[in-house]
Amino acid sequence: MTNPGPDAGPLPVPPASRPPISPPPVPALPATVSPEAAAPLRVPLDGPALRARLLAPSGPYARIETVEATGSTNEDLARAAAADPDAWPDLSVLATDFQSAGRGRLDRVWQAPPCSSLAVSVLFRPGAPDGSALPHTAYAWLSLLCAVALADTLREEAGVEAAVKWPNDVLAGGRKISGILARLVPLDPAPAVVVGTGVNISLTADELPAPTATSLLLEGSRHGTTEVLAGFLRRVGRYYTAFVAAGGDPEVPLEGVFQSGMAHGGAPAGLRALVAARMATLGARVRAELPGGRFLEGTATALAPDGALVVRDDAGGLHPVLAGDVVHLRRADGRYA
Repeated sequence: MTNPGPDAGPLPVPPASRPPISPPPVPALPATVSPEAAAPLRVPLDGPALRARLLAPSGPYARIETVEATGSTNEDLARAAAADPDAWPDLSVLATDFQSAGRGRLDRVWQAPPCSSLAVSVLFRPGAPDGSALPHTAYAWLSLLCAVALADTLREEAGVEAAVKWPNDVLAGGRKISGILARLVPLDPAPAVVVGTGVNISLTADELPAPTATSLLLEGSRHGTTEVLAGFLRRVGRYYTAFVAAGGDPEVPLEGVFQSGMAHGGAPAGLRALVAARMATLGARVRAELPGGRFLEGTATALAPDGALVVRDDAGGLHPVLAGDVVHLRRADGRYA
């Protein structure tokens, strides 16, 4: 890896007056929440209510489908869009509260009890305001856009302190509450991107997939799947529409989107600044496992214009690391986040 040089223009860590999110030491999860206590929250997604609130002209979405169960919303939506592109326009959604074969990075598979988690995939087919395709660099920001939208939803609506862990997780209380996975769908005249987001809603401690995970219920929130999905999609639609209007440039301020979130005033922020302000990774000493058994250790100092994480090694060298380059990224002290 090489120094990105002055043209890369990485965004520096925010100043001391507005430091990056730094998660506290991970506390022990409560062991008293039982499946019986979680049961009132485990109700099916309300598809009609979501469509009434979010489909055009009430909202920005072209199509919203909810299903009782599926193997993978990402696989299903990508396959449907490839088979019939006209039926799945920009901002089409497929969601479920029971996914039996969802896959994350490195093909990790997980399964949760019905109605205890949310799985939602959004189809993005972006075009610039003049009808031309967005630059290919814009596509790399769509999964981070969704991560910011979810972190803002959890903080502003569910009352949970959430942060983004580069490249594709959302944290609550220093633990993973959501994983995000993007895939390219080759379509004409321009490719599309499907971004899938999984959120742990009412999982108990015994039902978690890993000791580094958590759920909204365990973080003290009683929000259900429909409430979380509505807030998330509302923000994704707002942020994405503004990003497209900005020509896919992560430096251009997003109209109606502010540094502190959608619900607050202040100066509009560009997507790169928005992500940086919510990222737990910036400022931390990290250890990245790279292909071929290689490792890179240093301080995560910035986000590059293409969404890469810039890591400064102990000799002062700067290394931009793309999401596709990383097998694992952890804090150097062994903590997950």
